[in-house]
Amino acid sequence: MIDVILPCLDEAQALPGVLAALPPGFRGLVVDNGSTDGTPEVAAALGAVVVHESRRGYGAAVHTGLAAATSEIVAFVDADGSLDPGQLPAMVELLDPADDQRVDLVAGRRVPVGRGAWPWHARAGNVAIAALLRRRGVPVHDIAPLRVARRQALLDLGITDRAFGYPLELLVRAGAAGWRIREIDVAYRPRTGGRSKVSGSVRGTLRAARDMASVLQ
Repeated sequence: MIDVILPCLDEAQALPGVLAALPPGFRGLVVDNGSTDGTPEVAAALGAVVVHESRRGYGAAVHTGLAAATSEIVAFVDADGSLDPGQLPAMVELLDPADDQRVDLVAGRRVPVGRGAWPWHARAGNVAIAALLRRRGVPVHDIAPLRVARRQALLDLGITDRAFGYPLELLVRAGAAGWRIREIDVAYRPRTGGRSKVSGSVRGTLRAARDMASVLQ
């Protein structure tokens, strides 16, 4: 059973569809980050494992989920319905140690599907930061909200960011550690819940950019 870490802040509307889309052999591990819309109750009723993180921040929620997970391999998926968990089995196969071409981190490169899936300001910020990563030798074109890796190896990276800079710090540290990173295209659809905390507004995007800029300093 592979734990799928789902950081959640008020995702009660989208969560049922996300959990229903998990393939066999994948277990939802919902990290509630202070929701007020009944997200943890919805998750528990649908059979997901629920843990709580009172410190607000994407990185705080993800780290708590990683610490609570028990599977050797873990996956991370945004809980807003924008990503398809059905792509996870193919991503996990790339981590197979019997494969000579195996990798240490499989990251999803978002391909927008449907109007409004990826607002211009969020997309522009992602392009700029990914370009900086490639200059550092990290071969990615996206900051990877959908990713798969081995749990202990992730913990060993020692990621310290507990805000929106977490996924960027993960990639920076993975690159510095010589990880083999494989990027695959994943469909990126309009979210099925409320407004995104990051891409839903220019202000949210700027806040995320601020957190990420501190990682690159």
